[in-house]
Amino acid sequence: QRFWNALLESPVFCPSCQEETYETLIHVALGLLGYFLFQVILERFLPCDLVQGAPIKGNPNHRLTYRINGHLAFWVTLLFVNTGWPTWHEESGTWQLSSAPIGTIFDNYSELAFVTSLYCTLMSLYLYLSSFTRGKILADGGNSGNPIYDFFMGRELNPRWGSFDWKVFCELRPGLIGWMLINLSCIAQQYQKLGHVTGSMILLNAFQGIYVWDALFQERAILTTMDITTDGFGFMLCFGDLAWVPFTYTVQARYLVNHDPHLSWVSLLGIVGCNFIGYSIFRGANGQKDAFRRNPNDSSVSHLQFLQTKRGTKLLTSGWWGMARKINYTGDWIMGLSWCLVCGFNSIVPYYYAIYFAILLVHRSIRDDCMCQAKYGDDWQTYKKLVPYRFIPGLV
Repeated sequence: QRFWNALLESPVFCPSCQEETYETLIHVALGLLGYFLFQVILERFLPCDLVQGAPIKGNPNHRLTYRINGHLAFWVTLLFVNTGWPTWHEESGTWQLSSAPIGTIFDNYSELAFVTSLYCTLMSLYLYLSSFTRGKILADGGNSGNPIYDFFMGRELNPRWGSFDWKVFCELRPGLIGWMLINLSCIAQQYQKLGHVTGSMILLNAFQGIYVWDALFQERAILTTMDITTDGFGFMLCFGDLAWVPFTYTVQARYLVNHDPHLSWVSLLGIVGCNFIGYSIFRGANGQKDAFRRNPNDSSVSHLQFLQTKRGTKLLTSGWWGMARKINYTGDWIMGLSWCLVCGFNSIVPYYYAIYFAILLVHRSIRDDCMCQAKYGDDWQTYKKLVPYRFIPGLV
């Protein structure tokens, strides 16, 4: 008992708990649960497109149907936070709608991160145990027989409650929208501290806001990604989507609250150019791939060359995908670099994202290469001869 009391009172475990009661953690836990349920309600009841996903394990007769309305949920959430937050008005004695106290997110960042991580662990445990139910479709990579590895990777390929798909829902909505809300809380905190919002903070929120908006606008594109078609839904994706993304991708915004470098407009314009280049590559490549997968005879992609594989699928060998096999990763990383550059060069901390993301993308590309080798066999070697570069044409 003494050990646990010491742990709970540790400033490392919960910095704010030194000044506030443990009721804060309860309020945070209830608030996060409410936020998650709010996103579920939006997914269930907002107008949507019903879209069929990729064939399950290559079986063209087995496809799942998904509700695609993440873009609308994004705007409804922002509208609710800006104008629909219920507030008790003392003078009139009535409930009124106003802006949410967004700054409380910044104030309770540590508690939010801790409780979210706890929720992810509990959810992952449930997903692992439920995957042993009869009739579940298991992911190849999460069915090794090693319980620790399978818990991490995820045993079940598409865990569902009826038509509610846990993996597709968690892939974008709660984490990416939460990322946006944390960034907005950093804006509010910087404005309270300085009396204005700096150019770096404005650009960072614009860059990352467009990134989040774009992901949700193009939500159906994730249905053909490795996360959805191949990986199981375990701790890796659960924690990554719901905790890692919103609480580590906001490092730059949190840094700028107290350490803004006050860059010149010339520097800021240069960073805008960097972000534009990255976004153009990222969106151009992903848009081209998604359009080709949905309809290779569409006029926008019908001119592209491809390798016909023995499996019956087609691998693009021209256009964006003729330049490099993971050209979209290159664009994604360049965008991420621009997020770091707005923080200047006084600390390496904001560059955590560029460093971590480079490692992640290299590792992910290696995983993908191994899976494609097993999937396509000799055709994959032929494809790699046609498209020899992985990230940068002519270099890597």
